[in-house]
Amino acid sequence: MTTNLTKPISIKLLFAMLVVTIGAEILLYFTRYTYMASTLYDAIMVSSFFIGWKLHRRLHSPADQPKTKRQITLQFTGAFLIFFLGSTVNNLFSTYAFQDFSTNYDHYVQNHTEMQMAVEEDTGDPEGHDAIWTFFEKVDTIGYDLYTDTLAGLEEVWRLAYIILLLVLFKKAFPRRWESGRRDLFLISALFLTSILFGIDHTLDSEQSWSIRIGAIVTFANMGLLLGVILLWTRNLWVTVLVHSIYDITATFSWYYIDYAVELFVLTVLIAHLILLTLEKLNQRRLKQKLEAVEMVRAAE
Repeated sequence: MTTNLTKPISIKLLFAMLVVTIGAEILLYFTRYTYMASTLYDAIMVSSFFIGWKLHRRLHSPADQPKTKRQITLQFTGAFLIFFLGSTVNNLFSTYAFQDFSTNYDHYVQNHTEMQMAVEEDTGDPEGHDAIWTFFEKVDTIGYDLYTDTLAGLEEVWRLAYIILLLVLFKKAFPRRWESGRRDLFLISALFLTSILFGIDHTLDSEQSWSIRIGAIVTFANMGLLLGVILLWTRNLWVTVLVHSIYDITATFSWYYIDYAVELFVLTVLIAHLILLTLEKLNQRRLKQKLEAVEMVRAAE
């Protein structure tokens, strides 16, 4: 896979990758000072969707067999379950290891939720506005959060672009080791470094004490490592994007409307995964029986 990831990169694509990685981090830092930087950052996240179409092909080689829709869906359900379990363990670890960060994050969620709900109460209908107007007023209370949750999934394009850039750098800096075939170490190093950057990026948009900042870096770096492992395991950028986005979206729903929304969605995913896995195994068994039958016919001839 490393050979495919480090194929020649055009100047135009290289520039786009640098904008999605380094450019996005610079804008993320300046979001603490100006809303314009936040708007530009969102624009980069949207544009990264198109860059992702160029990069996701590098995760596959021509020899890879195309997957069926059922197999791709199984990848998603399996990846989502793995991410949920891993993030649950990570959150428990952070609760006990980084209490300042955990307390600060709980206060952030509580204050953010109360603020949004207060806005919803203030947008009552004293003059009898119609139902459609009231509906959209309620949507606006969480609409931006759902929008940013969706864009958050496209941070996986940022991750893949960084991995490719780091591998290209390693290839140029250590040509002998690269040619000797010890490339898995470079891939693991790139995954580890991007995970740390992912954690650091979650502290760029606001000033925090070091006790909170270190807790945030470690917590989100672990989450980034999980998503990076999912990316390399599935070799499917868009499955990883969906896992990231949907997890954030269900978490937002759990803040506002449905308690344990994440857990309920995970239960649905688990049931779907077991059904699809059973169907896939039955299908593979039928294919195996057909191949055995064909081989018996050939042997008889």
